[in-house]
Order: sequence, then structure tokens, then C-alpha cells
Amino acid sequence: MGAIYEKMLRPLLFRLEAERAHELAVNSMALLGRITPVCRFLEAMVRVSPASFRPVEAFGIRFPNAVGLAAGFDKNARAWPAAAALGFGHVEVGTVTAVAQPGNPRPRIFRYPSEEAVINRLGFNNDGSEKVAARLARRPPPGKRTIPVGINLGKSRVVEIDRAPEDYLASFARLADFADFVVLNVSSPNTPGLRELQDESRLRDLLSAVTEANAGRALAPGKWRVPILLKIAPDLEFSQIDAVIGVIGDFGLSGIVATNTTLARPGAFARGSETGGLSGAPLRRRSTEIVRYISRATGGKLPIIGVGGITDISGAAEKMDAGATLVQLYTGMIYRGPFIGARLAWALSDRQRR
Repeated sequence: MGAIYEKMLRPLLFRLEAERAHELAVNSMALLGRITPVCRFLEAMVRVSPASFRPVEAFGIRFPNAVGLAAGFDKNARAWPAAAALGFGHVEVGTVTAVAQPGNPRPRIFRYPSEEAVINRLGFNNDGSEKVAARLARRPPPGKRTIPVGINLGKSRVVEIDRAPEDYLASFARLADFADFVVLNVSSPNTPGLRELQDESRLRDLLSAVTEANAGRALAPGKWRVPILLKIAPDLEFSQIDAVIGVIGDFGLSGIVATNTTLARPGAFARGSETGGLSGAPLRRRSTEIVRYISRATGGKLPIIGVGGITDISGAAEKMDAGATLVQLYTGMIYRGPFIGARLAWALSDRQRR
């Protein structure tokens, strides 16, 4: 399937403007997700392989395999029901903000095929947490899904940075019931000021508010504490990462997602002019360095979702060897096709067994 995609389907999709191709992919997956018998058939097919998927336990959740679809693809929770049919072991929807917003002006996604990379400056375009919650309410809840669903939360653009905690709380209150886990995104480069939330004092304010709300859920009938993770930028210095790890430990977060897109412009991108976050193969080395650093700094005790530059088994294995518990990809699917999740899950399972 991968060869067919790369030789036949990808050239056709790449004739389309990048965001139009993305919308077509989301719409196709959303349609597939509504055809339950086809999804179940495909799920059975992707599990028939020389190496059966190996489940992974992380932050109290059982994942069918280690490979997930990263946030950014299914921003509005429309396509995730089809992710298991493509072989993914989990999916992270969003980023979702409390207030619906259109994002930055188009064009805002740019492909670089020779580098297997993408630059985006989407700016958290999404339907808002109220509408996304209503959409998720029509689907099976946590515990009754084929794969876990994480929900990635971000700050609304119209909200001042000092009011960020209450903005995240609004989304958390609406969406926590529908999340197997929640990821607090404080690291996108495309919302002005957002990365300031990685500063220790602001991060403490945010995590204090959200973890207190999460603890309060356990006191309400029919509610439960949701695992909360933090997604960080690859552009942090190691001293800054140390501070983030300290705050995560103080508030008892369940894990960390490393990493988001980068503002760095390595290699062929050094003379480029497009603004936004760079993802794909050029991010691979740096994100793996950060995964390894966090794993060593925490003695392997903090679950890590490794993201950045995964386009093949070597990239996925590299993250796992560095200390990741799970991995995610998105740009890799653009270049390698929709069944890359299944292929990587098979390969990781076979590698682990051998």
C-alpha cells in the first residue's frame, strides 16, 4: 500500500494546494469513520501481519500499539473513528480552543518534498470546544472505543496570556468527559505569546488551575481524573526543559509530549522565508535528543510520547530506544500514506519480539 500511495496517489494529492489536500484527507477519513462495517473489516485486515500488534500500557491506559496519529490532522474531531482502521493505536484530536477561530490567513501550509518536511502557520483553526464536545458526545465514550482518543487543548487567540488558565479551563470542562487523556499545548509557534506558557511561573499557574479542576472531577458522581500531559517545543534549552520537568513533577502530570514543530531552520531551510513551524524529517534528530534527555533526567519514570520526523521504522525505533513510551506522527503520513501507522506498528512489534 505504501508503494502505491507514493507512486500513484501522492503525486495526485500534491497537485492540490496543501491545505486543500489536507481537507480532502480529513473528509475521506470522516466518511470512512461513518461506515462502521468497513472500518471493522479494515481493522481486522491491518492486524493480520507477520507480527501481531503489541499493546502498550501508559498512564493507566491500554494502547493496542505504540503508534498514534498526532494532533493537527483531525482538529475538529471529525475523522478519528477511522484511525484504528488505518492501524493507529491512538489518535490525538485538536488543537481545540475555548473560542472558535479561523486561524491565520491562507496559504498557511507549505510542503517541501525533497526534505520530506512541512511548514505550517495554521494558528489553531478549529470549531471551538463547545462544538467539538457536541460532536464527540455522539460517538462512543472513553472505555468503549477501539483506540484511545487524546484531546489537545490550546489557548484562544483573543485571550490575553494572563487569562490563559481560565481559557484552558473552559475547554477542559467541556471536553474532559470525552477524553482518554488530555494534552495541554503550550508550544505551538503560531499563536502569539503561547510559548510564554512554558516559562516556569506561567506554567505553574496553568497546571495549578487544570490539575485542581481535574482533582475536583473525582469528587463528582460519574466523573474521573483524566491523565494530563504537556506538549513542549523542540526549541527549549535543556535548562528550560529541566524547569518544565520540575513543574510537571510538582503537579503530578501523567506524561509529556516531545515535541511540537520547530522555529529552527536547519540545512536547506536556512535561507527560507516562510514563517511557521517546521515538521517532518528535519525535526527528527532534535526531537529525539529531547526525548532522550527527558528520559534520562527522569530515570525513565515519566511516560513520553515521542513526536517529530517519524517517516519510517528507523525514525520510530529511534524514539523508542531514546525512551519514548509511545510515538506519534502526522507529516510522515503526508509523505508515506494513510497506512504508515499500521506498517510502523507491525515493524515495532516484530522488532520487540526479535
